[in-house]
Amino acid sequence: MNERTDPVVQILDSYKAAVFAKDVDAFAALYDDDVHVFDMWGTWSLHGIQSWRNMADGWFSSLGTERVVVDVRDAQSTVAGALAIGRAILTYTAVSAEGKELRSLSNRITIGLKRSDESWKIFHEHTSAPIDQESLKAILNYSGND
Repeated sequence: MNERTDPVVQILDSYKAAVFAKDVDAFAALYDDDVHVFDMWGTWSLHGIQSWRNMADGWFSSLGTERVVVDVRDAQSTVAGALAIGRAILTYTAVSAEGKELRSLSNRITIGLKRSDESWKIFHEHTSAPIDQESLKAILNYSGND
């Protein structure tokens, strides 16, 4: 399978575009109505598209004039019939309206997709970051050495 036909790569490309555009509708369209997300920010988990849409709306509106560039690294997937599982490292970089990088963080993502009709939808998403054993703080800068 190449990147053009890999549903995980396609979904992550659409995810990047939706986040950069701060387009809640395009973002929510990537997800199944019954999505279950284990997000690493603020809430233990979110269930259902409306909860996830509300999260995206709050996130995007909190950015003001900033945009977020998502970089995808080490994307890998396994496809079996109408199901696909993927994983990647995502780096989120906030940029000013002038294009200046403001801050950045990385996390790990695992997604489960299912095909309905001719489209793939995310039905499960799990994000995480490793925890430093001494400080018990999340490690949000990916060195690429793992």
